[in-house]
Amino acid sequence: MSNEGQTPDLTGDRGLQTVRESTYKYALAGCAALSVLTTLGIIGVLFVDAAAFFSSPMVTLGEFFTSTRFSPNLEPVSFGIFPLLLGTLLVTFGAALVALPIGLLTAIYLSEYASERTRSVLKPMLEVLAGVPTVVYGYFALVYITPALNAVIGAVNETLGTQLPTLGLFNGLSASIVVGIMIIPMVSSISEDAMSSVPDSLRQAGYGLGATKFNVSLRIVVPAAVSGIASSFILAISRAIGETMAVVLAAGSRPPDIPPTQTAFGVLPYVAPGDLLALYSESAATMTVAMINIAVSDLSGGSLAYQSLFAIGLTLFVITLAMNIVSDAIASRYREEYE
Repeated sequence: MSNEGQTPDLTGDRGLQTVRESTYKYALAGCAALSVLTTLGIIGVLFVDAAAFFSSPMVTLGEFFTSTRFSPNLEPVSFGIFPLLLGTLLVTFGAALVALPIGLLTAIYLSEYASERTRSVLKPMLEVLAGVPTVVYGYFALVYITPALNAVIGAVNETLGTQLPTLGLFNGLSASIVVGIMIIPMVSSISEDAMSSVPDSLRQAGYGLGATKFNVSLRIVVPAAVSGIASSFILAISRAIGETMAVVLAAGSRPPDIPPTQTAFGVLPYVAPGDLLALYSESAATMTVAMINIAVSDLSGGSLAYQSLFAIGLTLFVITLAMNIVSDAIASRYREEYE
């Protein structure tokens, strides 16, 4: 019996397709909800334990941010986060000095000067740096960067007669350099993507006015991509703030020594501007390093010292959240939309 001339029944196929699309929709929605719930759970745990820490009569908010000593498990017990915050800022600032200019200049070369073949080789090679384990960076700084820097400092002191301080085995300068190397791929990759999205019509207009490639790159392409470049800077700095393993191996686990100073507002930490550079030559533990030290110590769960871990984590969370908000504000303020 022939079926010619009969219209095929597609009702079953449409129903099956509808079921599949609904499954995909709810599965993706579930993944999105899971990520949001995970974030809220982390924030909730940080707030609950940090609130228990600050509600203790042994800790005040002022002491937490202004005390110059952090010793949660040694007598006398002190929970001053200022040295840890200063160590974090020192390492982050030094890493930014290394990564931001090198990453931006690399992005300009890849976007404006490199050929397609060169870019296809150099960009993957550059991004391989992001895949190297952070502990490897830490050992690299400990074994190679610190001795090399001491050799350079010794040669400068001998040649110029200066008295530059010799770096200790663990120091903030080596940690800054190695963390800066780590975040170069983030700066260069995101900045290069932002500059590559600038329309060629803007470049051709600059060339038509007689501008050189260098002027077009710096005065047309970079300003047009400034929102993406600024976002890459802030994201890279946020990454540097949260780095742990490379810092603990390169900078050590001892916070910088900050002497308290009597002021009109009481005893407050004070570091003279000329002493900031000297701090790079000594151990400079960061907030993440302090969290690791607390987590691996013999402290009992629920103790005040254990709860200080969550107070430090909440401080880090607030800092990175503020930087992400600034990044979004800059991106929204300077974003350019091209047709």
